Amino acid sequence: MYVTTMLTNPAQPALDPALVESLRNAWGGGDALWLAPDEAAEFALPERPANFEEVWQELQGMGVDLAVQPAKGRRRKVLLADMDSTMIEQECIDELAAEAGIGARVAEITALAMDGKLDFEAALKERVALLKGLDCAVIEKVLAERITLAPGGDVLLATMKANGAYAALVSGGFTAFTEVVAERLGFDEHRANRLLTEGGKLTGKVAEPILGRDAKVQALHEITARLGIATAGVLAVGDGANDLGMLELAGAGVALHAKPSVARRCDIRINHGDLTALLYLQGYAQEEFVAPG
Repeated sequence: MYVTTMLTNPAQPALDPALVESLRNAWGGGDALWLAPDEAAEFALPERPANFEEVWQELQGMGVDLAVQPAKGRRRKVLLADMDSTMIEQECIDELAAEAGIGARVAEITALAMDGKLDFEAALKERVALLKGLDCAVIEKVLAERITLAPGGDVLLATMKANGAYAALVSGGFTAFTEVVAERLGFDEHRANRLLTEGGKLTGKVAEPILGRDAKVQALHEITARLGIATAGVLAVGDGANDLGMLELAGAGVALHAKPSVARRCDIRINHGDLTALLYLQGYAQEEFVAPG
């Protein structure tokens, strides 16, 4: 059995019941179950529809996200999340560069690397080198003034953890940021790259080995092995090319507001919903959401 999930932007919920019923009838699905009024609904299916991609494209134009996945084991035991442009709304290195007066140059490199058009490790080294001499105090300034949590992330963490899940923040960014974000949101652990400093300033280098795509896959293997959980029990979420390995390996890999090259390779793509979409995908109703403590 499969489950179809339809959802919209919770800031402007506009999921038409008639649209849900129309698709349910067209696909021969079971009764629709509303997970949140005007925002998210699901129904069972005997098989994955052959015209899924065509319907997905049509619904995207209507502001509706659509996913079809196996019904069994939907509630995952591990959340493995990217940080930049996923759990937070910014790219940390771009914000540091903006403070250093080289924001446009670094942002261009970041965009190419996240879309898979540049080698991640080389691109990271190039961008960090441009930050040489930047005062370490700028990191605290960026955290306080420029970094905002992505909508729904706190509810996602609180709800999954209340239901026994383990949460890991795995970023190609920097520990100076993941440490703070992980604490704010309640992640059980965090992994990222470490910026090297000397005399209170950035040296323009990052500690080796660099955490990129392979390291995220390694984190998935290490965490599941330690917890005694199969990779099928993992829900992974990210937006960039360096996330593809873990997204493709996880039981459910969600491309969230992802770069086109990443979205094309993922079965579950969320472009309109926020991070609470990951709860709806697991079958949680809004009334089951846990408020962050």
